[in-house]
Amino acid sequence: MSAIFLAQDPTLADFGRDPWWLVLGKIVFAFAFGLLATLLGVWFERRVVGYMQVRPGPNQVGPFGLLQTLADGLKMAFKEDILPKAADKVVYFFAPTISVICAVTALSVVPFGPMVSIFGHHTPLQVTDVPVAVLLLLACSSMGVYGIVLGGWASGSTYPLLGGLRSSAQMISYEVAMGLSIVAVFMTAGTMSTSGIVAAQAHGTQLSIGGFDLPAPGWYAILLLPSFVIFFIATVGETNRAPFDLPEAESELVAGFMTEYSSLKFALFMLSEYVAMVTMSAVTTTLFLGGWRAPWPITLWEGANSGWWPMLWFFGKVIALVFVFVWLRGTLPRLRYDQFMRLGWKVLLPINLVWILVLSGLRSIEDWDTKGKVIAVGIPAGILLIATILWPSRRPKPTPTTQEQVDNRPHGSFPLPPMDLQVPPSPRITRVVAEREPANIVAGSDSREV
Repeated sequence: MSAIFLAQDPTLADFGRDPWWLVLGKIVFAFAFGLLATLLGVWFERRVVGYMQVRPGPNQVGPFGLLQTLADGLKMAFKEDILPKAADKVVYFFAPTISVICAVTALSVVPFGPMVSIFGHHTPLQVTDVPVAVLLLLACSSMGVYGIVLGGWASGSTYPLLGGLRSSAQMISYEVAMGLSIVAVFMTAGTMSTSGIVAAQAHGTQLSIGGFDLPAPGWYAILLLPSFVIFFIATVGETNRAPFDLPEAESELVAGFMTEYSSLKFALFMLSEYVAMVTMSAVTTTLFLGGWRAPWPITLWEGANSGWWPMLWFFGKVIALVFVFVWLRGTLPRLRYDQFMRLGWKVLLPINLVWILVLSGLRSIEDWDTKGKVIAVGIPAGILLIATILWPSRRPKPTPTTQEQVDNRPHGSFPLPPMDLQVPPSPRITRVVAEREPANIVAGSDSREV
């Protein structure tokens, strides 16, 4: 086959034709990618946060501390495995594995590259693809939280249970925002296949404004900027990463849902968090950052999107998003729980709904003439501008004085102390000073009373 064929985007018809050993190799590669990226992700986070906090980070085990994560894993394996007396043994054992399996399964529909030749077989660099692949990603993201919920419940302790309940509420609130943000991608790409979404971002979009055709970028992160921002915020909330790591808030829940876990079970929970972070970075790259396609100006090279080079661009984008995860953890404090829920329900959800309505309206008038487009867009924009200008401002109520607060107290309230806060001097101090005996010091002719 020619290089032109290898540069083509895979379609749904290209899947299901591989021999069994090639399918098995793809599965092993996806699993190895998730595991290796997690090990390096832990090291990467500790090094980056150490650099931000002006300290070295891990630098003793291996060159630049690269083997520190492996040493930590061996240390956890030899720790004592403690089983709480009140725990549900079956659910307690399987809860960590649910989180890891769901996070790794999502990588099966993530495209790593275009069509390539492997031992004479032309195959896409993707385990599989289905017409509703993005729904599979959402399902894996939702099911992964059940590991946290069940782990908190099965521990038979108060703090893990509170962490599990927080996680269930967190899943519901931010899963809605995440799902709605992907709706804009469906509407623009016209497909829910991950390979089809990557192919839809291959070329720029032409926007017709005022009779002029203006080139627009092909990446949905720029073309659908509100959806990209909301999706990434929801992703941080779904993966329990700072500043949204409330299910494991050590300041109020000791360690949250994993308080009663130790040894390898604790390592699996820790592993699942980093696998989910890498997986959601790969999903964000696929949906909004053009997938495995090279960014500009690398696209000026004709062979940038053919062969095995696209894997390099894909991994570079994933590392950049993982860096953003680490950056958030190193700079932002943890939110309060009420602030976290308010952001999900009262900010992200309304903005997402309004954005989808605006986008659907713009999509519905694509075939209109220029005059009709100007009228359809100008009239709502003018009404919105007038409403914004004439909208009454909320002036803060004046703070009542202390006397007004006292006068407005209900009848039968407790008595108040003196509001002037002037405490009279203690009579005991006056009496002690008055009763103090003078000290006589005899020093020749200059003796005097002190």
